[in-house]
Amino acid sequence: MAERLTAEAREEALGGLSGWTEVQGRDAIGKTFVFRDFNEAFGFMTRIALVAEKMDHHPEWRNVYKTVEVVLSTHDSGGVTTLDIDLAKAMNAIAT
Repeated sequence: MAERLTAEAREEALGGLSGWTEVQGRDAIGKTFVFRDFNEAFGFMTRIALVAEKMDHHPEWRNVYKTVEVVLSTHDSGGVTTLDIDLAKAMNAIAT
C-alpha cells in the first residue's frame, strides 16, 4: 500500500503540476480538462485508462461532452499518494 503524502509533500508536488488543486473537503487532488470536442476528450480518457490499468490505480472522473473532471486519491491509503501524483503527471503529458 502506498503511503499518504504529508501536507508539505503534497503542496510541493502540486507546485509542479499545472492546473491541479486540492479538492475541498477531501484528501484528494483534482483538475478539469477541456478539449476541442467529445472525440478528443474520449481519446484522452482511453489513453489514460491504459496508463491507469498498468499502474493499477484508477481515477474518479466524469465526462460531459468535451470536459473531463478528474479527482485523484488513493482510497486504501486514505488520501493523496505518489500514485496520484504520477497519474496526474501522465494526464498532463497526454493532454498536451
